[in-house]
Amino acid sequence: MLMENWLIVTGGILLKSLVSILAIFSIIIVITRVAGLRTFAKMTSFDFASTIALGTILASVIMNVEQSLLKGAVAMAGIVAFQFLFSLMIRKSNKLQKILTNSPKLLMRNGEILYENLASTNVSESDLIGKLREANVIELSEVKAVVLETTGDISVLHTSEEKDLEDFLLKGVKE
Repeated sequence: MLMENWLIVTGGILLKSLVSILAIFSIIIVITRVAGLRTFAKMTSFDFASTIALGTILASVIMNVEQSLLKGAVAMAGIVAFQFLFSLMIRKSNKLQKILTNSPKLLMRNGEILYENLASTNVSESDLIGKLREANVIELSEVKAVVLETTGDISVLHTSEEKDLEDFLLKGVKE
């Protein structure tokens, strides 16, 4: 029997890989339909970690011919179940939400950079400037707020008009 190496692979291994792809993606579709679209959302750092874990399992099952489809399906279902329970717990308990989740943090307010917040979040001034350029900011005075979100994304709220930022948009953001 011909062994798999970096250049040659047997037809059986290729067939198992293709069947694994069909099976594991079908399982992901079923899990997503049952658990909801939040399964792959990036709303919190925990959601992000869950998405990475699911991707790792998916890749392991597809690429490792010794890996069981059932074991992969159970592992994915377990991660999604834990993610569901985690999100339910933090929705139901403000105390758990404060303990288990990060809060968004304000990096700029009304055109002024909050250097202490940059330092505490480990965001450099050059990273912030890059995000301002991405958001097409042409004057710092346009910036109403820059927020480091719980996912690690940076949101830039800006306008060239003389408008005040609604407080609702900064609900839960630490200054």
